[in-house]
Amino acid sequence: MTRGENVRSSGPEQQSTGSVLMIRPATFYSNPETLESNPFQHAVEAPRAGTLAAAQAEFDAAAAALADAGIDVVIAEADAAADTPDALFPNNWFSTHADGRVALYPMAVANRRRERRPELLRTIAAQRGWKIRSVVDLSTLEAQNLFVEGTGSLILDRTHRLAYACRSARTHDAAVESFCEAFGYRSVIFDAHDEAGRPIYHTNVMMSVGPTLAVLASGLVAPGAGLRRVFDALESSGKTLLDLSAAQVSEFAGNILFLNGSLGPVVAISRRALLSLSRAQRLLLEQHARPVVCAVETIEHLGGGGIRCMLAELFLPEA
Repeated sequence: MTRGENVRSSGPEQQSTGSVLMIRPATFYSNPETLESNPFQHAVEAPRAGTLAAAQAEFDAAAAALADAGIDVVIAEADAAADTPDALFPNNWFSTHADGRVALYPMAVANRRRERRPELLRTIAAQRGWKIRSVVDLSTLEAQNLFVEGTGSLILDRTHRLAYACRSARTHDAAVESFCEAFGYRSVIFDAHDEAGRPIYHTNVMMSVGPTLAVLASGLVAPGAGLRRVFDALESSGKTLLDLSAAQVSEFAGNILFLNGSLGPVVAISRRALLSLSRAQRLLLEQHARPVVCAVETIEHLGGGGIRCMLAELFLPEA
């Protein structure tokens, strides 16, 4: 694969896909290189073998639950020699698009950069009869200390060409705009902080956009022009809003992904996230998609990412 030109996509994509890539962990522990910027992540002294086994069991159960809902789950093994404790969060290093392009993203810390495996995407595409037309390699922005960590940093409304992003040490305006220029999106950039005043490290822990429903913790967004831009964009794209509290964000209720199941729309959501929702919120969610519940507490607690982070959407066209 070679680096692709910055050409705009020819038209809107479907918002949701029925195919995802999951990377089964070969190493798993609380990543010391990301701990400072991720308050969702906890350092716990525990035997690594037992921790890995627990994460693998949660991974396998989540993959099976999604497959049972009719999702095409492509599973690849992490590179054990690379020692990448966050490899099971592949959505941060790449995204695929319906025009056959792939984006590679600049990552904030060194050991996460080792997760990038474009050759794996080429192999999967060949096996599945999909076409990769070109690669837009944004990882070169790392030399300028500019980062945008895939669909952790970017919440993409693919149909309306909107890229929502909250600023943080892992999400910089210039990198967001580089993606938008390459792929024909309009940026909706804002500031958001948790109750302790810390920047939300990844947009996808507080926001998700499906075909008809958007989930957002609007109370964490800094008031002013940024919040108005978010609300205006959601309204103009016709989304119903499910608003979350800060406490629900801490339970990963924003870290969900809308997908196309065999019997209709589904939403991948963790057990603790679903339990945090009120009855009214759950009913609203179920009006738009059937929950596929995944128990990933070990991964959430030590990795600081949830089920959405474990799923890299596959939108590639047939060859």
